[in-house]
Amino acid sequence: MASPWKHCILLLLLFLLLPHLKSSSCLVADSVTPDHDEEVVEADGGMWTEESLMSLKQPFRQQSPDVSRRNLLQMPGAAVPFPPLKVLSDGEPCVLFQARKLSLRYEKQKQLDLTERAFSPQTPVDTSQSVCRQDKATLVMRFGDVEDFKGLSIRLQLSNTFHESSDQWWFSVDSVSLLYNTSEEAVFNASNVYAPASSSYHCLHVSSLQRYSALLLPSSEPARRWTVTFTNFQIQAFNVTAGRFSPASVCATFMTPAILMGLVTSLILLLVLAYALHMVVHLKHIEHDEEHKADYFPQSPEHLEHCCQDYDAEKNML
Repeated sequence: MASPWKHCILLLLLFLLLPHLKSSSCLVADSVTPDHDEEVVEADGGMWTEESLMSLKQPFRQQSPDVSRRNLLQMPGAAVPFPPLKVLSDGEPCVLFQARKLSLRYEKQKQLDLTERAFSPQTPVDTSQSVCRQDKATLVMRFGDVEDFKGLSIRLQLSNTFHESSDQWWFSVDSVSLLYNTSEEAVFNASNVYAPASSSYHCLHVSSLQRYSALLLPSSEPARRWTVTFTNFQIQAFNVTAGRFSPASVCATFMTPAILMGLVTSLILLLVLAYALHMVVHLKHIEHDEEHKADYFPQSPEHLEHCCQDYDAEKNML
């Protein structure tokens, strides 16, 4: 008797769940995989050219020394308003660095936008104190006096290290420092910014802000008063060829809003499915109880008449 209802409920649940499962899986997939079919893809104000996207189809199987924090993908750098900043060694570029936006903020003061002063060819920033060696490099950008800060400079310390686990060389940005007012220094640890020495490193945000995954961690007391954000950050050191970036190793945060939304949706669907299974089991129990009760009640007029005769006979004997 309950069997038709059981089948109807199952069909209704499948009809409702299938579209949501499909959209949830697509949402998670879209958050990880870029779209290669379009000729140009926008990325936070930057643009990927068709020529650059062709490099996405090349295999990239490098393994990170610490794969728990980031993934490696074959991705090019995004186009930015200014060309990359170059540090020369013996007339050849040894460090390439670019960002679509470079902003600083000291405590509650207004934000300082140093993008044009850092990358504009018309007013090149002073990098004369930068150094390149085989296993170490230092990129120093001297901005001079900026607002209330005297002699403001940004220094990036880079290193090139051989990792036996991956049997290859990896370069990393060990720290980002702000030097100002002659003797003050704010140092940020950037040990999670790294890539194979044969590639460049690209990340949408390299920042000290938590909403951007905080790849820059304060390692000195003055650094806690500063917030530093590089947007469309790309850097390469030690193996620069032809003065151009190599295909990029792209940072990937473990939990993005799209992935989180997909997980929440999947959890809700699992709860609905669990409730549906519970209802199916409950219907089976009801059906079993109805069949069991049928064994104790009369099922035909003849059976009912026989029972009544036996009852009358027992009553007359009393």
